[in-house]
Formats: sequence, C-alpha cells, structure tokens
Amino acid sequence: MLLGFHHAAISTPDLDAFLAFYCDVLGCEVAWTFGWEAGSDEADAVTDLRGSAARAAMLKLGDSHLEVFEFSAPAAAGQNGERQANEHGLSHICLQVADIHSEYKRLKKAGMRFHCPPQAQDTGFVTYARDPDGNIVELLEFTGE
Repeated sequence: MLLGFHHAAISTPDLDAFLAFYCDVLGCEVAWTFGWEAGSDEADAVTDLRGSAARAAMLKLGDSHLEVFEFSAPAAAGQNGERQANEHGLSHICLQVADIHSEYKRLKKAGMRFHCPPQAQDTGFVTYARDPDGNIVELLEFTGE
C-alpha cells in the first residue's frame, strides 16, 4: 500500500553551497545529514553505482522534504549547461509562497536568476527561477481569484 510522497532527491556538485542557498536564502532547515564512504555494498546496491561515496542532507520546508546528495565517487559524467524545463527527468522544484511579488524581489536581490517576473494565471501567480546549480525553482502563489 502506497502512503504518499515523502521526498524528492537531487544531486549537487557542492553540498555546502547548495545548503547555504536553500537554508539561508530559501529558508529550508536541515532535518538530518548522512553519508557513506566507498566500499558500502548496501549503498552501491541501492544507487546501482560501484565504489560510491557521498555526503547528503534531508531538507525540510513546511511539510515537504528535499534530499540532496554530493557524490565524491564515482565521478559524475557532468552536465552540458542547464537542463531545459521540457527535458526528461526532474523538471523543477515548486515552492508555494504567500506573496510572490515580495519573494520575487527578495530572491532577485539575493542573486537568484528568474526567467521572468511573476505571471498571472487563473488561480494566482507563477514564475520560474534558477538555483546556483541551474535547477529550476518555481514560485507559486494561489490567490483564490
């Protein structure tokens, strides 16, 4: 029996920088940290990697969780630029906000790069931005209008 979604996970090349942005700028809190050294048969089995090693953290914002990994082994293949929203795989992370226009100004001032200012839609406002790793972060405000 499935109970519901618990978290999504993302990989970063720099866990400390990722945590600084998501905690200091976006307001997440670190629920717990964990990791493993190379030679963990269990971690290799779960990740389907050989000789894996990683540091990780589970972030909490409201009732939601985001797990983030920094793998030190094996070396990642790398990425050629930012993923576009229509590419297969994780498309974006969505944060529901109470005042999108204020959050847009605050986050833009903090250095977050937005695709556009908040756009009106049937149920409120929406915009996309990029975190320091280039991942898309959606801001969404429901206004009830």
